[in-house]
Amino acid sequence: MSTEIKAPIFPESVAEGTVATWHKKPGEACERDELIVDIETDKVVLEVVAPADGVIEEIIKDEGDTVESGEVVGKFKEGAAASGGSAKTSSEDSQEEQKGGPAGSESKSEASNEKSSGGEAILSPAARKLADENDVDPNAVQGTGKDGRVTKEDVQKHIESGGKKADEAPSVSSAPATSEVPTADISAGERAEKRVPMTRLRASIAKRLVSAQQNAAMLTTFNEVNMKPVMELRKQYKDSFEKRHGIKLGFMSFFAKAATEALKRFPAVNASIDGNDMVYHGYQDIGVAVSTDRGLVVPVVRDVDGLGLADIEKKIVEYGTKAKNGKLGIEEMTGGTFTITNGGIFGSLISTPILNPPQTAILGMHKIQERPMAVNGQVEILPMMYLALSYDHRMIDGKEAVQFLVAIKEMIEDPTRILLDV
Repeated sequence: MSTEIKAPIFPESVAEGTVATWHKKPGEACERDELIVDIETDKVVLEVVAPADGVIEEIIKDEGDTVESGEVVGKFKEGAAASGGSAKTSSEDSQEEQKGGPAGSESKSEASNEKSSGGEAILSPAARKLADENDVDPNAVQGTGKDGRVTKEDVQKHIESGGKKADEAPSVSSAPATSEVPTADISAGERAEKRVPMTRLRASIAKRLVSAQQNAAMLTTFNEVNMKPVMELRKQYKDSFEKRHGIKLGFMSFFAKAATEALKRFPAVNASIDGNDMVYHGYQDIGVAVSTDRGLVVPVVRDVDGLGLADIEKKIVEYGTKAKNGKLGIEEMTGGTFTITNGGIFGSLISTPILNPPQTAILGMHKIQERPMAVNGQVEILPMMYLALSYDHRMIDGKEAVQFLVAIKEMIEDPTRILLDV
């Protein structure tokens, strides 16, 4: 029985997606609930799994194609056995029909002889797109697909192996077959470039960041915090903390709790702007920026005020793992009243974080570095961290921003303040 493979139903905030990766090829067997295709939106990667045991009968939307919510991307044949790759994509069928007749044995014979008889190489749409983007001569690529068809993987291997680009490949008429010029000499000194389409996630990030800079009266205030008290507290209790809660005690949970207390004191920093309205939130949902290969994502730890340090650490680890594996759901990244980003894990000493709209402020943590500090008239070497608070001046006055940052500094330098709420 043949069934349609459809893109997931996107949330209202997501207009369309892109077919990111087909994990199964036409004719390839797959088991029930096995991942067959990834659909990338501007927020998350959505997975489509096999509805039952069977094979991929047809691929309608190739990698890189745009799809709408619920749109058919392929066909699945339930209960069928693997056919050794005999099934074809609809785009391949249409190509063969254009080459001269129906997609039958006659067109297959013509396709198999086309490249060897001096005609152009046969490329799948995804392979053609990759070849065009990287200026690769299709005739220089060795096809491994059915009937000598050039697949996307063939083009990728050709690029990675330093294959010639279209304007570098000698034509049949201009280069003699007996040329004695070594291949190494042809590519010697080549200044290689690689053009890769921006993913929907990175494009969305870029759009939001540019919008934040253009539409907000954004500025940043800085301070520095002595990390010694928190580091000593962490050193003293890290073993017992991990034994009791099954999670390591990090620094982010301290900053999340300190930020929560500061947000309760300065509601404007916990607010957001909606058109001409200022929305004040009576809860603290803190987004924690996580860097992944696909781009920066900000999962939200909700109701931080009611969570303990262990609960916060567990949530951060859970979100970090999901983010790296592309498993974050849209609901886990929506909302949020305040954001914390930690560039210190990459060695950043100081930076100016960009707002995460519609939020009105974002806290930037940085690298902990020992510096000589004057303490009670004496010079001491202390582990210091620069803190940066970027905020929207339309909503937050400079006085509030500075006082908010000072409140976080005081609570980190004396963690008992968090417990006593002073």
